Amino acid sequence: MLKILMIEDDLELAAILSEYLEGRGISVTSYDEPYTGMSALNTHHFDLLLLDLTLPNLDGLEVCKRVAKSKNIPIIISSARSDINDKVQSLEFGADDYLPKPYDPEELVARIHSILRRYQNNSSDKKQQQSQKVFELKESNREILYKGKSLDLTRAEYEILAHLIKRNGAAISREEISLSSPSINPESSNKSIDVIIGRLRTKIEENPKEPKHIISVRGIGYRLDSNIK
Repeated sequence: MLKILMIEDDLELAAILSEYLEGRGISVTSYDEPYTGMSALNTHHFDLLLLDLTLPNLDGLEVCKRVAKSKNIPIIISSARSDINDKVQSLEFGADDYLPKPYDPEELVARIHSILRRYQNNSSDKKQQQSQKVFELKESNREILYKGKSLDLTRAEYEILAHLIKRNGAAISREEISLSSPSINPESSNKSIDVIIGRLRTKIEENPKEPKHIISVRGIGYRLDSNIK
């Protein structure tokens, strides 16, 4: 069952909406005080926030801003305030929709489901992108993860692979590689760079003789293919 947090100081309207939504399979927890409602967000899981703007102690626009900054939750503004600036600010502060009162509760149900579908699709896309992330560069501690596991790299190996990751699939010359790697003497021969590349391949390729990630580019140097193999 979907769980919605409603912050609404009109107790009669809150009761009517709660009864209607619960009849549609949507559980509603309602608060008429914004600070109490925001506190509930920190202790309970909710799928969506239905938020009034005219509230005691703290304006709904400020509530919207604070929640959007701290929580990944869809927000629908439900307000009788007709000023276009309120609508614009609500959306700028992070609201996903603005429903002016009065409205048909059936429209509210449709908007709730529409927004949640978008959130679920975005969440699935993000998870898929994360699962396909073969190389992860953590510059703060000079670490590179390959398929989620930390690679045991020498300083020169780290510098070269990090540069290939940053260049995002572009073909990189051996000269550029040497200049971007403080551990490598700029006057080093191409052979020494090829040796380091060879060592990297043994650490990330299933078959170093037929590399699928660090690809040789004829007449230039190398490029990194970070697709899952």
